[in-house]
Amino acid sequence: MDTHRMTPGPGPLLSLVERLEQAPQADALIGGLRKAVRALPLGPARDLLHGRPLGHPAHPLLVQVPIGTWLSATVVDLLPGRRRRGAAPVLVGIGLAAAAPAAAAGWADWAELPPEQARTGLVHALANTTGVALYASSLYARARGRELRGRALALAGLAAVGAGGALGGHLAYRQAAGANHAEQVAHQVRDGWRHLGPVTDFPVGRAALARVDGVDVLVVREEDGTVRALADRCSHMGGPLSEGRIEDGCVRCPWHGSLFRLADGWNLEAPATAPQPAFETRVVAGRVEARLIRGPRPHRSGREPAPAG
Repeated sequence: MDTHRMTPGPGPLLSLVERLEQAPQADALIGGLRKAVRALPLGPARDLLHGRPLGHPAHPLLVQVPIGTWLSATVVDLLPGRRRRGAAPVLVGIGLAAAAPAAAAGWADWAELPPEQARTGLVHALANTTGVALYASSLYARARGRELRGRALALAGLAAVGAGGALGGHLAYRQAAGANHAEQVAHQVRDGWRHLGPVTDFPVGRAALARVDGVDVLVVREEDGTVRALADRCSHMGGPLSEGRIEDGCVRCPWHGSLFRLADGWNLEAPATAPQPAFETRVVAGRVEARLIRGPRPHRSGREPAPAG
């Protein structure tokens, strides 16, 4: 008997989420919301919301506070004794206050997602919004002395937030939202100098494309003859940097606008939170060679180039 054919496939819950990814009914709403979020005059705060200073998205970190306090409030509600239950409204209130920055970071990330992830993310946000509304109602009921009603609303809120969290896990781990899409480069490119091509293949001041060990590489030859090279696929969502705009020693991703310094790959503007894999380069007998930079790279302020290597 072929036991593999007898093994059940995806369960109903996963099948439902996969159908959600492919459902276009809310795409018009998603488009309007995306434009509204992108149009907000956030300035440097947008980079903070994306988590660029952390090197990874800020939203998963920020959600720990509301989830933790609300779960703690449920535990307190279930403990015997009235005195202990006085802590539950405080915990609910802390969670509500902490939900605001967590939601802001989530919406900032969501506005840069492709359609399948944006559809899942919208339902994730709606579930969490429902949870916030239920917890706010719970706090109001408790303030009016309706303790039993308040506890019931809190349990419903925890269920809604739990459903939202499950969808958030699907977004992060199944759909790779917020993941570093250039992480695999260090495992694909072998050590040592690799051939990129004749120097004449790379026009001055323009993006060109080469290939090293199966990895696409963006190559830019500067006015002074220095050759810069970065992994081509953007660390944010895999956009082709070779189709982006070269500006002031940097390259801007054509998909979502992340900005990377050509000299060392550092991400200078979000939504990318991880730097781009960068290569040292040299010209030998008219041919360009590159070697992947491994290990920590020095931080530099501004957009000034690193010393040519």
